[in-house]
Amino acid sequence: MPADLLVRSLRKEYPHPSGTLVILDDLSLEMRLGEALAVMGPSGSGKSTLLYILGSLETPTSGTVRVCGQDPFALDSAGLAAFRNRTIGFVLQDHHLLPQCSSLENVLLPTLAGGSAPGASKRARELLNRVGLADRMDRLPSELSGGERQRVALARALINAPPVILADEPTGNLDRASAEAVGTLLLELQREHNVLLITVTHSTELAARFPARAELLDGQLQRAA
Repeated sequence: MPADLLVRSLRKEYPHPSGTLVILDDLSLEMRLGEALAVMGPSGSGKSTLLYILGSLETPTSGTVRVCGQDPFALDSAGLAAFRNRTIGFVLQDHHLLPQCSSLENVLLPTLAGGSAPGASKRARELLNRVGLADRMDRLPSELSGGERQRVALARALINAPPVILADEPTGNLDRASAEAVGTLLLELQREHNVLLITVTHSTELAARFPARAELLDGQLQRAA
């Protein structure tokens, strides 16, 4: 059974006054739909860089990346934008909700890229209800708590039914109770929608709840036993 996410010999380097700075070095990874992985590592180890490459937001220096059988870096800019929109849902530490838009409107934003799909509003309402925000659909982000804003971001990430969810420190800005609730919800939604989930985090509490864990050290992923 082929991997839905295939990474081979991934390398990412940046020019630096003192020489080439290598962030990722000969990194390989395979995952399938329905699997969830938490990636930990010290600050500056390249966790976010890895996530941005997997999400086709940043180009690798060399190596192979296949997401659902597609090489995103072989696409032109329009094709890449369309691929990213339908294939990958992002959840970031800062939720990046539009302040002038309601919860419902924020969730619907990814559906607008290709023209609003039939049933999008119904699906958005169902997702907001699922994340416990049935009575907050018309609220602006400023009227929501940090945990509620991140729940809106989770619903937004799922609105186009992408097979892959990438989460960068999804509980990093939350208090302990909100972080626990969002972490629980993230993993519940991953199982319910059978998506491939990769989360990078500094939270040992969040990582411990994942069925698979790895640490990014010296540019490579080291799987936990």
